[in-house]
Amino acid sequence: MQKAAWLGTAFTPAVKNEKLTGMSEHTHHLSDRLSAIAPSATLAVTARAAQLRAAGEPVIGFGAGEPDFPTPDYIVRAAQEACADPANHKYTAGAGLAQLREAIAEKTLRDSGYEVDPDSIVVTNGGKQAVFQAFHALLNPGDEAILPTPYWTSYSEIINLTGARTVKVFAGADQDYKVSVDQLEAARTPATKVLLFCSPSNPTGAVYTREEVREIGQWCLEHGVWVITDEIYEHLLYDGAEPAHIVAEVPELADQAIVLNGVAKTYAMTGWRVGWMIGPKPVITLAKNFQSHLCSNVCNVAQQAALAAVSGPLDAVMEMREAFDRRRQRMVEILTPIEGLEVPRPQGAFYVYADCRALLGREVAGQVCQTSQQLASVLLDEAKVAVVPGEAFGPSGYIRLSYALGDDDLVTGCERIADVLNRAS
Repeated sequence: MQKAAWLGTAFTPAVKNEKLTGMSEHTHHLSDRLSAIAPSATLAVTARAAQLRAAGEPVIGFGAGEPDFPTPDYIVRAAQEACADPANHKYTAGAGLAQLREAIAEKTLRDSGYEVDPDSIVVTNGGKQAVFQAFHALLNPGDEAILPTPYWTSYSEIINLTGARTVKVFAGADQDYKVSVDQLEAARTPATKVLLFCSPSNPTGAVYTREEVREIGQWCLEHGVWVITDEIYEHLLYDGAEPAHIVAEVPELADQAIVLNGVAKTYAMTGWRVGWMIGPKPVITLAKNFQSHLCSNVCNVAQQAALAAVSGPLDAVMEMREAFDRRRQRMVEILTPIEGLEVPRPQGAFYVYADCRALLGREVAGQVCQTSQQLASVLLDEAKVAVVPGEAFGPSGYIRLSYALGDDDLVTGCERIADVLNRAS
C-alpha cells in the first residue's frame, strides 16, 4: 500500500536561496524572505484529499476550513445584478466601496455593539490580506508578537515576514486551549508590541468568556500592547457561548486595536475573497497606501455580494450554524470514547482539536507513530481520512478535524478513525 509521504513534506520549510533551474551560474538567488515561508498545511491536506478522491480513493476530508453550503441565493443574485452594471466594470476606491464600508460599520454596531467610522475600514481581498496588512502596519524587525498557541497556520508565517519575532504561548486541552493573563504577562518583554487574539478560535474552536476577554483587553491596555483580534467566526457559537468583542468589552482599547473580519465563514463565501480591517486612522492610512500599490481595489462584483451579505438578515447564517452544531455534537460523541484521544468540546467555529499525545509511541495499524504528523499519515493510508496534524498549528500531539462537511461523510469518517485507533496497541 502506498504511504502518504506527502504529509512528510507538507510542513517542511522551503529551501532557501534555491537557484532557478536552467539559469546560468550567475543567476540571482531567490528571495530569502519568501523562501522561508512554508506552504499552507490546511490547503495541502484539502488538495491531497481531493487528488486521492479523483484517483478513485474513498477519501473523506476533515481538513477544509470552509462551510460546505452554497452562498445564500440573495447574495448570488446581488452579484449577478452587479455584473450587468457598468459601474462595477471600472476601478473603484482602493479602501473599498463607500456603501460597503458604511454597511460594515452598521453591521459592527449591530453585532459587536460599538460604533465605527466607515473611514476607519479597509476592505481587503479576503481575511488573509487583512491579517497580512495588520501585522505589517504595526511590526518592525526586533519587535515581538505574542501568538496564543495552537494558532491558525498563517499567523506565524505572516509575522515572520515582517522581521519581528513570534512568541508562542501554549495552552493545552487542560485549559480548553485558552491562554491566561498570567501566561501573557510571563511572555511579555520590553519588545512586546502585539497580541494576536482569536475567539472563536481556529484551530481549536475555543471561545473566551466575556470576563476572560475583558481581562485580556485590560492587560493589553495597561501595558500598551496592540491587539489584533480576528473575529471571522463571530456568529458560530454553541452551548450558550456568548459573543464577546474585545473593543466592546474594553472601549479604551480602540486606539490600539485592529479588528479583522470578513464574509467567508459566516455567509459561506470563502471563494468570494472579501474581508476587512478596522482600526485607528494612522494604521488604516498605512493599509490603504499599501493596498493601493498591491491590488488597487477588491473585485467590485464580490464587494456588491458582500454588501448584500452584511446588510441582509442572518436567517441563512443561523440555519448553517444549526447544522454545524448538530455535526459538532455527533463528532464529539463518536470520537470521545476512543482510548488515547482527548476531545475537548468546542464552543465555536467548526473544528474539533483532539489531543492525541497518549497515542504517540503506540503501534497504530502496524506503525509506531511518534508524532501527530505520522498519525495523520496512517489515518490517510488506513482509514482513508484526511485530518490536519498539530504540527501545522503548533506542537505535535494533536489533530484538527473540521465538521464543515456532510452529515453522512462526517459519521463515516469518524467511525473509520475510531476503527483504526481502537486497534492501537
